[in-house]
Amino acid sequence: MTDAPRGEKSSKIEIENNDVARSLAGSHNEHFKLIERRCKVSLGMRGTTLNVAGDAPSIAFVERLLGQLTAVLKAGHPLFPEDVDQAVRLLGQNPDLDLKSIFLDTVMVSRSTRIVSPKGLAQKMYVDAIRSQDIVFGVGPAGTGKTYLAMAMAVAALLEKEVKRIVLCRPAVEAGEKLGFLPGDIAEKVNPYLRPLYDALNDMIDVDKANGLIERGTIEVAPLAFMRGRTLNDAFVILDEAQNTTTEQMKMFLTRMGYGSKAVVTGDMTQTDLPSGKQSGLAEALSILTNIEGIALVRFSDIDVVRHPLVQDVIRAYDALDRRRQDAKDAATTAR
Repeated sequence: MTDAPRGEKSSKIEIENNDVARSLAGSHNEHFKLIERRCKVSLGMRGTTLNVAGDAPSIAFVERLLGQLTAVLKAGHPLFPEDVDQAVRLLGQNPDLDLKSIFLDTVMVSRSTRIVSPKGLAQKMYVDAIRSQDIVFGVGPAGTGKTYLAMAMAVAALLEKEVKRIVLCRPAVEAGEKLGFLPGDIAEKVNPYLRPLYDALNDMIDVDKANGLIERGTIEVAPLAFMRGRTLNDAFVILDEAQNTTTEQMKMFLTRMGYGSKAVVTGDMTQTDLPSGKQSGLAEALSILTNIEGIALVRFSDIDVVRHPLVQDVIRAYDALDRRRQDAKDAATTAR
C-alpha cells in the first residue's frame, strides 16, 4: 500500500476489531491492494484505523464498500479476492445494492469448505431461476459461472434428496478434430470433451465420493448423443456448451425430461464450433421457447465475468472485433 499523495483528501475509518480488519485487508493486504487499484485511492492501516486518501467521490465509495463488506463478514461469509473484486463492480453499477442479498445466498459448501454463492446480479437471477423454473437457459461469455453454479445447484439438490440423480452432458463437437481420428475406444475418445464437467464436479464433492456416485449411476457424465431414447425422471440434467448442438440435438435433449426433473442449458453463442452454415440448436431454442411458462432465460455479459480481471478485457476486445467485422460486412452488402 502507498502513502497518501499530497493535495488529496483523506478520511479515517474505524474498523470494529482486529479480526475484521485482517479479513478486510486479506492475506498480505491483497484485498486492500485490489481496492487501491480499482478505486484509485491510497490505503494505510494502523491498528484498526484505516486511512483512505483520494478524491472525495472515491473516498465515499470506499467507505460504502468497506461498510458493506464488513456486514458480509459479520454475517459469517468469508471474503476472497474475487469477492472483493465483484463487490467493487457491483457497487459501481448499483450504489444502493445490498451485497448481503447476493453473497449470503448460499447454494452449497464445496468439498474445500468454500461457500458457493452468487457473485453478481446475473448470477443471483440465475440461481433464483433454477430454483423456481423447470428449464433454465444460461447464456453468456466464458467465466461467468454458468456451468459451475448449475453444477453446485445440482449437487445441492442431490444431497438434499430433491432429485435422485444428476446427468451431465456436452455435445462432442470441437473445432479442427473429429472423434474418429482420436485414439482409444469411444469412452476414451469422448472423455476429453467431458473433462470440464468432471473438474467442476470434483470441486464440489470429494473425488472418491464422486467416483462412487458415478460408478453407481447416481451421477452420469456422458456425451449428448447418449441421451437419445431415454426419459429422465427425478433428475437434475445439465447440458453444457449447448451452442454446439444442432436443432435436432437440442429438441432431443429437451424432450428427455420426465417428472420431477430440472434441466439447465448453458452456452456461449460467440464460441460455436459447428460447421459453417449449420444453425445452432441453442440459438433456435432461445428464439422459440423462452416465452413458455416454466422456462427461463438468464443472459450474462462481460460485466459478470468472475475469472481473472483480464478475462473481462479479452471478451470486450473480441466483442469489439466482431462488431467491426459485422459493420464491414453490412457496409459491403449495402454498397452492392
